[in-house]
Order: sequence, then C-alpha cells, then structure tokens
Amino acid sequence: MITGMDILGAWVRGWAVSRAAPAPVAEVDGYRVDVGLPGHRVRYLLRSPSAVSARARTVAAPGTWLKACGSRSSVLASLTPAWRAGETEYLMASDGPMPPVAVPEPYSVTVTGDGPVWEVLVSSGPAPAARGQVAVAGGVAVFDKIETEPEHRRRGLGRVVMHRLAVAAGAGSGVLLASAAGRGLYTSLGWRVVSDVVPAHVPEGAA
Repeated sequence: MITGMDILGAWVRGWAVSRAAPAPVAEVDGYRVDVGLPGHRVRYLLRSPSAVSARARTVAAPGTWLKACGSRSSVLASLTPAWRAGETEYLMASDGPMPPVAVPEPYSVTVTGDGPVWEVLVSSGPAPAARGQVAVAGGVAVFDKIETEPEHRRRGLGRVVMHRLAVAAGAGSGVLLASAAGRGLYTSLGWRVVSDVVPAHVPEGAA
C-alpha cells in the first residue's frame, strides 16, 4: 500500500513514463520535471500550499507549470499575477483490484503495449469511443489520459477502460489525477481522494 504524500511521487514518476518525459527530480518541496515542450517547459509538483509562494515568485518563466496539493483558496492566495490557475484536480489512489466489467454491445476493446506503458481503446466499429493508458513505475500503476467521447458517455465505457488497464498493468496499487468530472467514476470504483491539486501555469509569450 502507498500512503501519505508518497502518492504524489508515485504519480509524477508514472506520469513521466506515460508521457515519455524526463524522469522527475526530487526537490525540497516536491518534484520537478524538465518537460521541454513549447508551452510546457518545466513542471513543478508541490507537496503543500506553503511552497507555492516562493515558487510563484522565483520560477515564473513563460511555459512553467505547477501543481500544488492543498486547498484551492490557499494556493490561489500564493500565486502572483503572472500565473493562470486551472480547475481543481484530485490526486486519487487505489489499493484493490478493479471490478470486472462486461463490454457492452456493440463495442470492442483493443489492448496494446508490452510495458511499462499499455493503451486501451474501446471502439464502435471503426470509430473510437473511449481510451486510456497506464504506466507502471516503482510497482505502482499510474492511470493517464482516460477519456470517453461525448456521444458514448454514460454507457459504462470508462469502467471498461479502467478494468482492462488494471489487468494489463498487473500492479496492486494505482494512482491517478482526476478532473472534477472523472472523480465520480473513480470513487464508484473504490478509489479514494488523497488531496485536492490546484494547477497553474505562466503562458508562453508572457512578459
């Protein structure tokens, strides 16, 4: 079982594997990932709102992102005007097996990958209906990019994706970062919220 804020480290290590990003670097207040992409040069993962103020003042270069664990009000109060905050997300964890789910008609499922990353695609004929991927890092499965096309929602396809990813990964513990919309699905599957996470970034091209 993974406990406490070790879950943040488990998530960022798996996220880096899933996105083919450089390995995260441990820092005193969390982690840094040197992503190196336009608009997403570097990412900081902070363990608490108390770390936000110093980071917001000292790393506010264009293309910098941070995600801070803690209450939204505390994080927002520590940001400078250069930063743009996004919607609150939820760091979630699971230590049990994912419930098996039957694939509804007329959908089919394809699983690709041989580790440490696997992808699941649910299709209706030639059209993609739902998808997701999972990366295993340090024995923890990190679920990523879980999405269902709008016209295929409310048919249990998210559950199908999660179950097939869990089987492919074969790990006992799982971590993910959920949107507000996804939180309900994962809670219904037995996942627990570890912390609210508030994202913010300095837009590329900012002064």
